[in-house]
Order: sequence, then C-alpha cells, then structure tokens
Amino acid sequence: MALDYKNCINCKACEVACKEENGVLLGADKHRIWVGVNEIEGEWPNLNPISSTFMPSQCQHCEEAPCQEVCPTNATYYGEGGVVMVDAEKCILCSYCMNACPYDARYVDDRTMTVDKCTFCSDTRLARGETTTACQNTCPTKVRTFGDLDDPESEISILLRTREHFSLKEHLGTKPKLFYLM
Repeated sequence: MALDYKNCINCKACEVACKEENGVLLGADKHRIWVGVNEIEGEWPNLNPISSTFMPSQCQHCEEAPCQEVCPTNATYYGEGGVVMVDAEKCILCSYCMNACPYDARYVDDRTMTVDKCTFCSDTRLARGETTTACQNTCPTKVRTFGDLDDPESEISILLRTREHFSLKEHLGTKPKLFYLM
C-alpha cells in the first residue's frame, strides 16, 4: 500500500471504515489503522510549530516481520501475497508479537482475547472478490493506493516507480510494504 500522506485531512473516514469492516468498536484507539499527528515540522532551530502533518499508519506488512519471527505458535504467518496474518485459533495471547513490532501495529482484541492487526482486508473484502481495502475505498482525498506489488502495471507499482517514497524505520531491515509518497 502507498500512502500519499500529505493529502490526509484527518477526517478519520479510513479508521471508521476499517473498524466497521472488521467489527472493531468505534473509538478504539490504534486498532488496525490510525492517523497520527506530527505537530512540529522542520529541524532545529527552524521549527514550525503551527503546521502539522497527518500520518496514517497501520501494520507495515513487513517482508522480514519481527512479529512473525517471535510467535511461538506460528499464529502469525505470511498469507497470500506476503500479507502478515494472524490465526486467532493459534494465538495464545503471549504478546511476544506486540513487543516485537517496531510499528506498534498490534493490539489485543477484547472480543476474541487474541492479538489482532490490519490484514489489508484480505480476510474480508478481498476474500469477497473486491479489489480495494475498506480504508482506501472510503478516503475522500485518495490518500491510499492498494495493489499488487508483483504486477509492474498495477497502479501502486507505477506510483512507486514514478514518485519518491520512503518507508518507516527502514534501518531496522524489516522491509515494510507500506510506502509513504513524497
């Protein structure tokens, strides 16, 4: 997924759509996806405290996922297309994955008493044959672009070839599959 984060207006439509799609209670903070706020931009001494940047975030679906590596029951696994998934039947709520995730993308689902996270809607919308995630589908400013990174003609592949982008915490070597467009 690519995020054109500078277009984010912090309307929270993505969060609401995600929670509705996945049965997560509205108001649950940092569950599946969220929008953070960076209120100060610039570098010392040229800081601009008046401007703000909204930073949509979620599971980064790392190619080298630390959460998967530490899971003692293999509840965290790589699904189709390399999407990092959680098998609730195997999760023992040890929270190793929560501690290992450098993106703080995991939470305890109070309904199932298991650890959960964003699945790129692969177990809901994509399983029904839809081609977009709930968060992408509802965004009024088209912040999110979801697609097949292995298809060189997909919209996301073209975006990543033609626009500068970065990933969060690249220095950790997790190889995240969430890209922030510049």
